[in-house]
Amino acid sequence: MRFATIASTALLALAGSSVALADGDPAIGKTKAAPCVACHGEDGMGIAPNYPVLAGQHADYMAHALRQYRSGDRKNAIMAGFATSLSDADIEDLAAWFASLDGLDTAVRTK
Repeated sequence: MRFATIASTALLALAGSSVALADGDPAIGKTKAAPCVACHGEDGMGIAPNYPVLAGQHADYMAHALRQYRSGDRKNAIMAGFATSLSDADIEDLAAWFASLDGLDTAVRTK
């Protein structure tokens, strides 16, 4: 019984933390995504095979990746140029926008 209580509490804590990472507003994120379109396309599917698909990506992963680009922990000269100016709210909104799009449901590009 004690194990079940601890396990339930842990699951609730994890669920709550993932929700906290995805607090952005997709509608606001759409307006903030204008610079992203040049490489990732209007639909978030990328304009070429060498650009990552953002459509349908998990919001918490997107937010984590953008924070890593912003801090320099994740290296990419193009993304660093965009991400360094993003606020936490910008990141959450962008993550919510791309997560709201239909697209990434497998590891294989469909376009």
